[in-house]
Amino acid sequence: MKYLTHRLSNGIRLIHRPESAHVAHCGIMVDAGSRDENPEEHGIAHFIEHVIFKGTTRRKAFHILSHMENVGGEINAFTGKEDTCIYASFLYPYYERWFDVASDILFHSVFPEKELNKEKEIIMDEINTYLDSPSEQIFDDFDQIIFNSHPLGRGILGTPERIKTFNREMVQNFMKRNYTTEQMVICSVGRIAFDQLIHLAEKFFGSQPQSNRPHNRQGFQTYNPESKQVVRTNHQTHCILGNQADGLFSSRKTALSLLINILGGPGLNSRLNMSVREKHGFCYNIESNFQPYFDSGMVNIYFGTDPEYTNKTISLIHKELSILRNKKLGSLQIKRSKNQLIGQLAIAFESNLHDILFNGKNFLLFNKTDTLEDIEKRIEAVTAEDLIDIANDVFDKNSMSMLTYKPV
Repeated sequence: MKYLTHRLSNGIRLIHRPESAHVAHCGIMVDAGSRDENPEEHGIAHFIEHVIFKGTTRRKAFHILSHMENVGGEINAFTGKEDTCIYASFLYPYYERWFDVASDILFHSVFPEKELNKEKEIIMDEINTYLDSPSEQIFDDFDQIIFNSHPLGRGILGTPERIKTFNREMVQNFMKRNYTTEQMVICSVGRIAFDQLIHLAEKFFGSQPQSNRPHNRQGFQTYNPESKQVVRTNHQTHCILGNQADGLFSSRKTALSLLINILGGPGLNSRLNMSVREKHGFCYNIESNFQPYFDSGMVNIYFGTDPEYTNKTISLIHKELSILRNKKLGSLQIKRSKNQLIGQLAIAFESNLHDILFNGKNFLLFNKTDTLEDIEKRIEAVTAEDLIDIANDVFDKNSMSMLTYKPV
């Protein structure tokens, strides 16, 4: 895969992969998320993802949504703890149409108060829907345990109390601080000549004045293990165990990803799935995850089970963690594990949209791209010694936290 890159004079970067398919994908990644909120702004990054489509100096909300929909395109957006993205999928002749509306909503949104108030109600309903899903809410509550009062510990959606206070000035202030040209990448995959893409980027994004984020992110420093139990009206017990872990710039990131995939990745032959589900039948869903952030990260293990199997499941989890800490993988085991992860990534890269969003973020953070071949080389370089060292670090029983939702 060949990725082409360019930097506009105002600092906005462009990454493109030529592709002969009829459907193109193009997004604008911004290095700003809920982590960049002040306490009184909790939820505003996600709020902006909603209200940025509600009107500009040139277009009303209906015209923004219809601009791409009228030619069969789809617009979408997401907000993370450290990034925000708006993107679209469309037939390749409509690149200019997308660049026109994308630059308009990013730089010329007016945020009508009537639309802001309407969207507040929608987001509060979204929060209530989320609160009715314990298997989702428990992840945010566990973030609060791991990261405590740090911004990484706050949920992305915010709270109804905070959302009610948002106004146009607060939205504009957050965007002025964080939606800066030096923290912005246009990512594209599609059938368009690169010089033509550069021309469109210059035409619609090049006139924006150069800007840089005026503040540094608050670093995370202190983690204290904690075990907490919450009584809820659930049928199941929901439980997460985990620990602070490496961040995005760690040299151990690839090895840790491999370790987590062995433990409880999406493969049906993961150790937790084979032990807890297949052998003992204690739960329907059990998984492990690694979430790296700019300067820190987290590993966790989640499961939901019948209350009578809770303690047995936790014991089985600790048994598997003990094996990873104390028994080095054999050469055949580690080879199979590497092949599995490489295969999973190759399937993911088959999606052009996944590919460009992945490398858009990579370019945003590291100013470089990663081909599947690059990632494969890093996976192949991981040793059994690397895995056992990391397992003894992140799966140290004395440093792990646990959160349990216990049924009444």
